[in-house]
Formats: sequence, C-alpha cells, structure tokens
Amino acid sequence: MDREFLIDLFADFGPVTIRRMFSGYGISADGTNFALALRAGLFLRADEQTIPSFEAEGSAPFQYQTRAKTVMVNSYWQLPARLFDDSEELAEWARAALAAAQRAKVKKRPKAKKATKKAVKKAAKPAKKALVKKPTKKAAVRKRAKRKA
Repeated sequence: MDREFLIDLFADFGPVTIRRMFSGYGISADGTNFALALRAGLFLRADEQTIPSFEAEGSAPFQYQTRAKTVMVNSYWQLPARLFDDSEELAEWARAALAAAQRAKVKKRPKAKKATKKAVKKAAKPAKKALVKKPTKKAAVRKRAKRKA
C-alpha cells in the first residue's frame, strides 16, 4: 500500500495524515493515530466497544514475531477485506477506530516519574552520623610525649 492509495481509501472519511512508521504507515486524524498500514495489511484501532465488530467479520488482531515468541497487539485489528470496496462503510469503521483511539488517549494519565534506584536507597537508609575520629595509638603516644616534655 502506498501513500496515494491510502489517501484515496480514506477519502470518504475525511483528511488524514500519513506518516512513515515501522514497515509501513501510521494514519491519523486530528493528531490521533487510528490506523496502521503495514506489510501484513491495514489495521484499525480497536477497544472493548469495537472488537466485537471485528470478531464478527472474522478479523484478527495485529501480531508480530520476535525471536522468542509471537506478540499479539489487541488494540489494532485487521480491516475486513470487503471494506476495501465499500468506501462509505470503511469511513464508518475509520470513525469508530478514531473514537476508540480517542477513548484510549483519555484513559492514559500522565505517569508519575519513577524514583531512581539511588533515590530509593537514600530514602530507605537512615542518615549517617558525623564521623568522630578515634585517636590512633600513634596519636595517643604523641600526646603522652608532649605532656612529659
């Protein structure tokens, strides 16, 4: 899928921003990313409200392979193939995907900064008392020698 094809595909939806991302493109509207166009296909953002529609169409969530395992990304689901030919219905699905992305954005709250390990260790340890030097044997011998002299 190239940039021009994606612009034409989402024409009924409205203006979209398309940016290079991973092995394809990220598609956004109003500053919110709601779709991914990758080698594996076109994926729309989904949540608990929209996932049943994708399941009813027989779509699957986005997944990729690492060396150790297959990772499933449940927040992006493959666009049903029939929607490539029906631009009006595709626009409805895209609006639902944008709404899901906006709901997810609202759910995210700014995270408090994690304390560094050093700060945690410092807080856990009580403050050290000022070191008081104990006189060494040499210092004691010198002191006695001064008194005698």
